[in-house]
Amino acid sequence: MTGRFLRVELRRSAAGGIALLMLVVGTAMLLSSTQFFAGRWMQLAVNTRSMLMVLLPLALAGGAWLGRRETRHRVDELFASTVRPRWHRVVPTAGALAIAVVTAYVLVFLIAAGWVVPTSEYFPTAAIVVTSVGALSLVAAGWLGMAAGRAVPRVITAPVLAVIGFALVGLAPELVMTPDLNAEIARFRPEPSAVLLVPVFSGGLDDLQTIVTRISLLQTLWLVALATTGLLLLSAVGRRATVLAVLPAVLGAAVAVPLLPAGGTRGAAAVDPVAAELVCDAEGPQVCVTRVHAGLLPDLVGPARQALTMMAAKLPNAPTRAVQSQQVAYWAQLVPDSAPPRHQADTIVFDTPTIGRTGHAELSADFLPSLLLAPWEQECGEGSDLDEAYLAQVVAAAWLSGQPPTPPPGWEPVETEQAKTAYEALMALPEAEQQRRMAAARDAAMDCRADGLLAILPEENS
Repeated sequence: MTGRFLRVELRRSAAGGIALLMLVVGTAMLLSSTQFFAGRWMQLAVNTRSMLMVLLPLALAGGAWLGRRETRHRVDELFASTVRPRWHRVVPTAGALAIAVVTAYVLVFLIAAGWVVPTSEYFPTAAIVVTSVGALSLVAAGWLGMAAGRAVPRVITAPVLAVIGFALVGLAPELVMTPDLNAEIARFRPEPSAVLLVPVFSGGLDDLQTIVTRISLLQTLWLVALATTGLLLLSAVGRRATVLAVLPAVLGAAVAVPLLPAGGTRGAAAVDPVAAELVCDAEGPQVCVTRVHAGLLPDLVGPARQALTMMAAKLPNAPTRAVQSQQVAYWAQLVPDSAPPRHQADTIVFDTPTIGRTGHAELSADFLPSLLLAPWEQECGEGSDLDEAYLAQVVAAAWLSGQPPTPPPGWEPVETEQAKTAYEALMALPEAEQQRRMAAARDAAMDCRADGLLAILPEENS
C-alpha cells in the first residue's frame, strides 16, 4: 500500500518538478566549469558537493512548498480528522521527495562524468562516499523544508528558506575563512570544526588529496540525525512531540562536532597515496606523472623529452628523467610543510600543467621554458626562495636554450635588463668555462646553497 502511495506522490506531487529544477541548475553550473574536474573523479565529487551551495537552498524551498500542500488546498483539517496516524500520511510524500532529490543529484554527477571517463585512469572509491554524503544532505534539507512549510504554511516560507539556506551554506563558511590580512603573508583563517557540519566544500581540494573516510562517516551521522529530526518534526503532533523531534539533531551535533577536525576542508583532507603514485613512460628518457594525472602523460612526454635532450646537449651530468611533483599545493595544506623531501640530481621535477575543459593538458608557450628552469630548482623549505635565485634560474634556462632570456609575466624592465646583462656576460666566457659554472651552480642548487647558484650572475646582481 505504501509503495502505491509513493508512486502516486512521485507522479503527481511537486517532487518531480523540484528534482527537475535541481537537475537543470546543478548540471548547468557544473558543466560551466569542467576544467576544475575533467579527468578526475575525486574533483568531480568535490565540485558536485560545491554545487550544494545552490542545491541545498532549492531542496529547502522545495520541501517547504510541498509541506504546505494540505493548507494550500484547504484539506488540513479534513486529513487531521482521520484515524490514521499522521506519519502514515507524511512518509510517502517525504519518501517521494527524498527519491526525487537524490535522483537529481546522482544524475548531475553522472552527466558530468562524461567529462571524466575519457581521460581518467584512476577511480578512488572515496569519491562514491563523498557523493553519497552530498545526496544525503539534500534529503535532510528537503525534510526540514517540509517541516518548516507545514509549521508556517505561508507563500513566503519557501523563498525565505531559500535565502536563509544560501546564507548558511554559501556565505557563512566564506566569512569564517576570510584571509587574515594582518599576517605577514595573507592566509585563510583556520576554520572551526563545526564548519564541516555544512556539506558544501568551499575550499577546494588538491588533485593529490582525498577526503578522509572518517570525516565522511561523521558527516553522515550528523546528516542522518538532521534528516530524522526533519521527518519527526513533519510527523509531530503536539508540543511535546515537537520538542522530542529536535533531540536527534542535537545529539548528532554533540557527537560529531568534537570528533571533527579543525580547519574545514583542509583539515578533512589527506594525501591519497595511490593518487600520488608515479606512472611512467620509459620508451626513451623516463617521464613520470602521478596516477591521478596519468591521462596527461601522452601530452607531456614530448615536451619533457625535448627539455631533457636540450639539457643533455650542454649540461655536464644532466638530468635523465622528468617527474611531476608529488607535493600537495601550498593553498591546500592546513599546515605548510617546512621541510619537503628533496629530489635526486638525475631528476627534474615539474608542476602540473593547466588541465583544460576536456581533461587534456593545455601546454602554453611557457611550459618548455619552465622545464628548463627545473635543473636549478630544489625543495629547500619555506623561506628559501630568493628573487636573485629566480633571476639566476632564468639566466641558466636561457643558456640551455641558447636564446636570450624571455622575461616572465610581471617582470619590471630593470629585472629584464639584469637578466639580459647576466646572460650576455655568461655567453662571453669560453664554452668550457660556461659549462663549469653552470654545473657548479646546479650542484649548489641541489644542495640548497643559494650563494653557489647566484655565482653565475655578475657581482652587482648577486
